[in-house]
Amino acid sequence: MTLRDYAIRYGFIVLLVGLIAYFAVAADGFASPQSAVFIFQSVAITGVLALGVTATLVVGGFDLSIGSVATSAMMAASYAMVVLEQNAVVAVIACLVIGVLVGLINGWLIVYMRVPDLLATLGMMFLLLGLQRIPTEGRSIATGMTMPDGSVANGKFSEAFLALGRHRIDFFIPNLIPVSVVVLIVLAALIWFFLEYTRFGRMMYAVGSNERAAELAGAPVKAYKIWAYVISGVFASIGGILLAARLGRGDIASGNNLLLDAVAAALIGYAVLGAAKPNAFGTAVGAVFVGVLLQGLTMMNAPYYTQDFVKGAVLVVALVFTFALSGRGKR
Repeated sequence: MTLRDYAIRYGFIVLLVGLIAYFAVAADGFASPQSAVFIFQSVAITGVLALGVTATLVVGGFDLSIGSVATSAMMAASYAMVVLEQNAVVAVIACLVIGVLVGLINGWLIVYMRVPDLLATLGMMFLLLGLQRIPTEGRSIATGMTMPDGSVANGKFSEAFLALGRHRIDFFIPNLIPVSVVVLIVLAALIWFFLEYTRFGRMMYAVGSNERAAELAGAPVKAYKIWAYVISGVFASIGGILLAARLGRGDIASGNNLLLDAVAAALIGYAVLGAAKPNAFGTAVGAVFVGVLLQGLTMMNAPYYTQDFVKGAVLVVALVFTFALSGRGKR
């Protein structure tokens, strides 16, 4: 391998290690366990959503509705427990049903109505952003809130549900690993195995690589594409469940940056180990990178309005390494 090949394959890993080392020196407290917990918590939700985006990228699509699906799931879980006074199981099932339905509708619009994926999922994003505000007339959901009809919501989040977002597991030191990170690791392992080692996953890659050839080979292309959006919707719903469990309320403004961070993580994944394709391992590393970057910038008191610029610059550099330098941008 030439020096260029090494740079393409391992450059991003070196960049991540270098970034951690820089923040550990430049930002007071970055190397502390408390900082690690914050990074883990932010990575968990971003990573779960990014894995859903990865599923659609594999089939040559793209899902812009994941952030609004996650926020809708968070609001649905909050509404079920606080307003309807249901238990955690009902709330989780409701969220997962929302993810499946949105995924099916997105897939149907794209596959059968021939709406371009960006337009279909963008429309779904706006639809959900409005729909999730209707039951409470735009208010966030919390115990004791006054509903539009004048009644008071007396329900509350169950402890078991809140544990999904707040409980931490001992790992060398007490209370280091949030349960949400364990959820991310399990989901990442499952989707990685599914995409790399099952026939269904390999066929999804085939559809994304050359849809026409896959169709001529007899693959049910439409079904694979629809399933990809269902997976994306379910993963986004799981991200919303974790967000609701962490916040303990339905905050309509809490999901504003979920889409950008998840998309950045998924696209950065192209550059990890020179994969030049959507992949679960690269996406997980990309989520860690985004979490480290944001935590480091925050601890260095960088203005909030510079964070998106830095994320965008890193994303552009990662994609340049992936496609321009490797010569894989052309098919």
